Amino acid sequence: MRTLYNILFTIFFVLASPYYFWRMSKRGNWRAGFRERFGRYNANLKQALTNRHILWLHAVSVGEVNACIHLIKALEVRAPNLKFVVSTTTTTGMGDLKRRLATHISKIYYPIDRAGYVARALATVHPDAIVLLEKEIWPNFIWRAKKKGIPLLLANAALSDRSYPRYKRLGFLFRNLFGSFDTVCAQDETQAERFRAVGCRPECVHTVGNLKFDGATVPEKKTLDVGGMLKQLSVDADAPILVAGSTHDGEEVILAEIVQRLRAKIPKLFFIIVPRHFERSNEVARKLRERGVKLAFRTSIGPTTQFKQGEVDCLLVNTTGELRFFYEYATVVFIGKSMTAEAEGGQNPIEAAAFGKATVFGPNMQNFKDVARLFIEKNGAVQVRDAVMLEKVLGELLVDKYQRAELGRNALLVVSENIGALDRTVDMIIEKLKPLGIYIVPPLKL
Repeated sequence: MRTLYNILFTIFFVLASPYYFWRMSKRGNWRAGFRERFGRYNANLKQALTNRHILWLHAVSVGEVNACIHLIKALEVRAPNLKFVVSTTTTTGMGDLKRRLATHISKIYYPIDRAGYVARALATVHPDAIVLLEKEIWPNFIWRAKKKGIPLLLANAALSDRSYPRYKRLGFLFRNLFGSFDTVCAQDETQAERFRAVGCRPECVHTVGNLKFDGATVPEKKTLDVGGMLKQLSVDADAPILVAGSTHDGEEVILAEIVQRLRAKIPKLFFIIVPRHFERSNEVARKLRERGVKLAFRTSIGPTTQFKQGEVDCLLVNTTGELRFFYEYATVVFIGKSMTAEAEGGQNPIEAAAFGKATVFGPNMQNFKDVARLFIEKNGAVQVRDAVMLEKVLGELLVDKYQRAELGRNALLVVSENIGALDRTVDMIIEKLKPLGIYIVPPLKL
């Protein structure tokens, strides 16, 4: 299998690399850390890792990075002498890591999954244990770590409706790979059963809950004054605000057209759009301006910037890592990638729910299917089937404060009922670290 995988991966990598590097260049800042993707790390990293016990955590992108950051902060309390190395795949993920984690935590790019790159990376970092977040199943990395006897843990583990049947169907190829994990912390019992079915050893699979519930409730230092920004935009204090978070292609236009029609009965309605990929901001702005939207970019607002009343009716957030600060000021929240995506759709609704906001999403929530179901069953969010229903629901929620309050209360209840995964995951990781001679602080007993 390994020979076949490496042949196929090399062919795919050669064919896909032009697109891969084009995507990187579009997102910007791709040169920084570029060599790290080939397992080549600088001397400063090597020096920082010398004679240390090391835990390597990997989070592919922004969503996983957020959970990983909270996991690291909790682990630091229990294992204060442990050196943390955290990797990511995307430049946006790296931006979040650098902005939110202290300098003593090493941040690197995850190596491309070719045998030579992986071997070089593991030889440099030389971790005592590895924690992968969610569904990062890269064969060469897992094989090499197992060969070196490094404990492998999968945290916040989940297999999508799309990937699970593939892994199960190709069990003759993947069962041994999944059997390499020493601990799997599954998000729920359905996910736990999936990991057992694809080859994880039953005694290694544990249901601990979803880290994203805990991450949404952890207080975070405010780095942005959204209230002050709204004043600079001359948005009235009583103006209803629709925040569309993590939007994808096509959704911004749908929402902008809905907002323009809703303003006939809600004239003060203000619209905030936060695209999932900030590099799309110029394209989004062009499409909205063609439809008469008066917008301002988030980055165009400085300390002394002041707009006249009515000069701007839409704020386009062309930055990363600030979405939750805008959720706090929302009257109603729309969750992106849920209208136009047909497969692997949906973004995280938990952050908005943790603020007690009336939350709406479209029919495509495959990436957060079980989470979405929890909110729908408890009347903590509204799922719409199409743009017509979306307009109707948004119009009702924006004018009905009692309905919004009920949704918000129910959403908070769902969040409170599902926290605890962070502590349980930390305990699982600590159990694997204890035999390695790492100093562990006992848990605080209340």
